Amino acid sequence: MTGHILAIDQGTTSSRAILFDGAMRMAGVGQQEFTQHFPASGWVEHDPEEIWSSVVASVKAALEKAGRQAGEIAAIGITNQRETVVIWDRATGRPIHPAIVWQDRRTAPLCARLKKQGLEPEFTRRTGLLLDPYFSGTKIAWILDRVQGARKRAEKGELLAGTIDSFLIWRLTGGRAHVTDATNASRTLVYNIADNAWDEDLLGILDIPAQMMPQVKDCADDFGTTDETLFGARTRICGVAGDQQAATIGQACFEPGMMKSTYGTGCFALLNTGTDMVRSKNRLLTTIAYRLAGKTTYALEGSIFVAGAAVQWLRDGLKVIGKAGDSGMLAAEADPAQDVYLVPAFVGLGAPHWDAEARGAIFGLTRNSGPAEFARAALESVAYQTRDLLDAMKKDWQEKAARTVLRVDGGMVASDWTMQRLADILDAPVDRPTILETTALGAAWLAGAEAGVWPAADEFARSWALDRRFEPQMDAATRAAKLKGWRDAVRRTLSAT
Repeated sequence: MTGHILAIDQGTTSSRAILFDGAMRMAGVGQQEFTQHFPASGWVEHDPEEIWSSVVASVKAALEKAGRQAGEIAAIGITNQRETVVIWDRATGRPIHPAIVWQDRRTAPLCARLKKQGLEPEFTRRTGLLLDPYFSGTKIAWILDRVQGARKRAEKGELLAGTIDSFLIWRLTGGRAHVTDATNASRTLVYNIADNAWDEDLLGILDIPAQMMPQVKDCADDFGTTDETLFGARTRICGVAGDQQAATIGQACFEPGMMKSTYGTGCFALLNTGTDMVRSKNRLLTTIAYRLAGKTTYALEGSIFVAGAAVQWLRDGLKVIGKAGDSGMLAAEADPAQDVYLVPAFVGLGAPHWDAEARGAIFGLTRNSGPAEFARAALESVAYQTRDLLDAMKKDWQEKAARTVLRVDGGMVASDWTMQRLADILDAPVDRPTILETTALGAAWLAGAEAGVWPAADEFARSWALDRRFEPQMDAATRAAKLKGWRDAVRRTLSAT
């Protein structure tokens, strides 16, 4: 047995598998994109079978590129797109409906009804979350309401529900394990993060049978063993965490006050608050950062629905760039005299606004505005939204958040222009690590540590290495003017105005 660890990183637009060697270096990578389905305005779905196929293909590709066999893997770690939910048949493993994706807004009317009934404070007190279509619980309720006979079948124990990690583990183990971890459970809107248990009252409000839900484990734990017929050997699954929590671990943010922000399809900033369950007064989320050896570490989280998706819009919608990597170079050519603002509320606005009905808008256009100005506005929107999150975190937890340095990861951080503008707008240092695959690395560390072949947290944290620190260079007056323009643009976009 070697120290090789396989990380399955099941994302929103693609599935990846990365094989890490005993020195925590990438030895082989497999990746496969899958189809995005948009059956109605604001609706986003995935085919669970296509996700499954993409995961299997990616694992086989990673092993082949590394020249390794499944029998040489010490353990598997899984990280996944959070809040995306599947309901499947216990007997056959077949989904009864397409997966409803975290970006999906179809349950906004249900959330509005629950808010009108005055239930949001109770949901927030128990789960740390807000009543928003983003979270999994209302998605499960929607499927049970819409698929004929589903609720009765669920009550009989014939159907199972779970986030993508649970679905993958069920398939990987040949239906022997229906499990999840505390981080994914904490995003369902029906998990009590203080008691670390499914909340019977909240399940009752949404009419979700408790027997559908998976067993909740620590992030580093025994999640079952893969079926030998899949990859040629039985391999332990020893680590699971939702993608943003896995990135927090991969960035070695183990101390209270440490903060990371991942820039993928969306942007998600987590601030480690230790054992303090900080209750936000500024519409941030209180969530579980990780749970190890039965000890829960909490975080404040700000969720931005559109980050890299704005760059995809430039490429696929407006067709002003050929590839995502061109956006920074194009933005650098923008006219500095033009103040163009994009509020990318394509699927509503996340924290700290939580406006499901808001839609995207662009402000400040002139006859001279062109592709460069659109590119700059798209990239700056990510920086402005991050600033909104950081400001809210400072208000909620002034002592720690005010002094934090932001560690970043995700596809967008490869752009020096974007990271410099982020530091300028935040008026704070931004640290980019040498290893950008922090989400997969976090899942791999959980599995490797549990399997006893990778180092403990302290040693793992010492291995974190800086690629570049971006220091603020923008003068205070320019920053203040830009932020004033951004806040006015957001105000005009919110659906309540």
